[in-house]
Amino acid sequence: MRSLFRAPGFAVAVIVVLGLGIGANTAIFSIVNAVLLRPLPFDEPDRLVRIFHVPPQSTFPGMKRFSVSPANFYDWQRAAQTFESMALFRGRQFALTGSGNAERVLAGAVGAEFFKVAHARAALGRVFLPEEDSPGRGQVVILSDRFWRSHLGAAPDVVGRMLTLDGEAYSIVGVMPARFSAKAWPVTDRDIWVPLAYTDARRAVRDNHNDAVAARLKPGISVKQAQAEMDAISQRLEREYPQANTGWGATVVPLQDLIVGDIRTTLAMLLAAVALVLLIACANVGNLLFARGLGRRKELAIRSALGAGRGRVFQQLLTEALVLATAGGAIGLLLARASLAASAALLTDQVPRAEEISIDGRVLLFALGASIVAAILAGALPALRAGRTDFNDALKEGGRSDGAVGIRTRRLLIVCEVALSVVLLMGAGVMLRSLSALRHVEAGFDPRNVLTMQVALPQVRYQTPALTTAFFDSALQRIRGLPGVEAAAAIDNLPVQGGSVQPIVHEGQPELLPRDQPTAAVRKITPGYLKTMRIQLLRGRDVADTDTDVMLVSRGAAKLLWGDADPIGRRVTLPLQSKTVLKQVIGIVGDVKQGELSEPPMATVYEYTHEHDWRGLSIVIKTSTPPASIAQAATAALHAIDPEQPIQNIKTMDEVLDETLTSQRFSAFVLGLFASLALALASVGIYSVLSYIVRGRSREIGIRTALGARTSNVLRLVIVEGMTPTLVGIAAGAVAALGSAKLLEKLVFGVSAADPLTLAAVVGVLALVALVASLVPAYRAARLDPIAVLRAD
Repeated sequence: MRSLFRAPGFAVAVIVVLGLGIGANTAIFSIVNAVLLRPLPFDEPDRLVRIFHVPPQSTFPGMKRFSVSPANFYDWQRAAQTFESMALFRGRQFALTGSGNAERVLAGAVGAEFFKVAHARAALGRVFLPEEDSPGRGQVVILSDRFWRSHLGAAPDVVGRMLTLDGEAYSIVGVMPARFSAKAWPVTDRDIWVPLAYTDARRAVRDNHNDAVAARLKPGISVKQAQAEMDAISQRLEREYPQANTGWGATVVPLQDLIVGDIRTTLAMLLAAVALVLLIACANVGNLLFARGLGRRKELAIRSALGAGRGRVFQQLLTEALVLATAGGAIGLLLARASLAASAALLTDQVPRAEEISIDGRVLLFALGASIVAAILAGALPALRAGRTDFNDALKEGGRSDGAVGIRTRRLLIVCEVALSVVLLMGAGVMLRSLSALRHVEAGFDPRNVLTMQVALPQVRYQTPALTTAFFDSALQRIRGLPGVEAAAAIDNLPVQGGSVQPIVHEGQPELLPRDQPTAAVRKITPGYLKTMRIQLLRGRDVADTDTDVMLVSRGAAKLLWGDADPIGRRVTLPLQSKTVLKQVIGIVGDVKQGELSEPPMATVYEYTHEHDWRGLSIVIKTSTPPASIAQAATAALHAIDPEQPIQNIKTMDEVLDETLTSQRFSAFVLGLFASLALALASVGIYSVLSYIVRGRSREIGIRTALGARTSNVLRLVIVEGMTPTLVGIAAGAVAALGSAKLLEKLVFGVSAADPLTLAAVVGVLALVALVASLVPAYRAARLDPIAVLRAD
């Protein structure tokens, strides 16, 4: 080990390079460990499942999961034998009053068996009783540990106190432990929980699918067995209730799979990318070890002459590599921990279970394993090469030449580094281009200078359509009068955030089974929405304040519902709302992306009626100044109408769009980071190898110069030495990148994974970096003094 202390610069370089490679791998594995490998923070999480409807594919093509109707759920609950417990739930929000300013709190409205499904007990008090899941008995509330501490000071006598929610008094019956709230399962990550308390009429609803179902399998029951039972129950319900259930099935999904979702593919891609980074680091270190071995040939020859066998020499060199790799692993752990801490906010928004990411025992073992693998990959070949050296020749040559085999090996390592860098840079490039394409895709509206804010009016204070309409009319009138406001309107669901999809029935159309009814996204709007969002009015007119039961249809909806016929003046019903109220089509508007930006626009209808009971709407405000500048004034205008009304989710429309791209932005950011690291390592590898080659061939270069070689000839010699393996590596990497492009096709939008422009840019960047990395050793070689070199020899 003393030899490492005699070459501190070399040791530090190797440790840093391996630290970067191992640190990157450890950071990604920490995420994989938290998201995929660590069990969910619930009792026996493998038995937790979610149950969804599978809608008719003729009506909802491509949609594999759908919310559940109450009546079907209660039939499932009565008939299923493979589940230990099953519960209905949904999200709610309340206005918390009585302690100063009104505040919005997120709630979970849960059925009687929900806490039984979760195997959860209250830390204080109790969970809900079965009889509390009924109308008139549901004025009880359970607090989260977070809410209990932040709002009630962790008071131990909190059970029995009252909370005022939406103007009504709720009795606190329990407080859940902190471990119960897991962001990965949103219904557990709530401020409070209240009973669902459906009326008998609501329990009997079969054709309105808006609820969620969680269940716990019985011990020993597999998901496959539960699925078979749910298929049989769905078929029976289809026979018993053909009008509502024809074509509707059920699917059982493990909770873990639902939480992980598409991130599994993303993490697999990132693991592959970070493995390439480690291979590049190992190739880089291998080159450094080869070059160092050139300078130690005489030392090793002396050891051999003193009795050390080739196996002993191999063992010594591999041990040195292991020591360096272990030190690199330690540095890598520190870098991984620092990088995870620095990117905590990014991870929280884009990775499920991000709050659980940590350096635990499994991660430490991974880092140790990565260090050992790196030591073997980087050190074995140089150690074998050193062990096969003819030490008699080494003593005669003084250690100046590594021979043709050593030079070819180092060139091959440069080829590998460059080829792997091409693959990484190509992947990062197409992901960045895909992200750019998504951000600039035509969404059907203009998000610039638009502020949004959500308002959910409590039913207890706004019980009639007149009160609800009066609030929003007054709110929009006040906001439109603010300085810098050009237009304002309201809608129930903002574009790109999804929302209600409902069947549409033509006036006079024969009654169809649900699976045969055309469906469209249904949005509730107020006058001025088209102007505020700059949505194109193609034909007809916009809605007006005096209109009642009118509708605008998108171009796609007009084509879906009426084909080439003129829809203006036609009347339709929305049977999930009312089978008797006819709404007249007064205009056709442009298509708007209501869901994913990568998906085609959905057929959409926009309904409006002058007097309405739409208590939950998003206000959209078009401004002539930066939107954030009027947020405070707009909030004040709403509080002037109702001081106790919470206003939430105040953000610009650009921010709303950006939130839909979190997964793509995360992948592009991390891949770009790894590609940059690979590029830096490749450039360092080329530079260091050329530097050692120049040092090893200094005598040859001195002789060439003494015999009349020009400076340009020496420059060309060294640059060609660096560029030749680089160009070979670029060619090999291009073939590998194009060959692996299919693996990325499902992850990119608006660009081919084998995009030639991206490949050309990658080739250009790598060639330029290699050229720059070659110039310093080349100029150093050109400035060698031949007399000094020959005298030293």
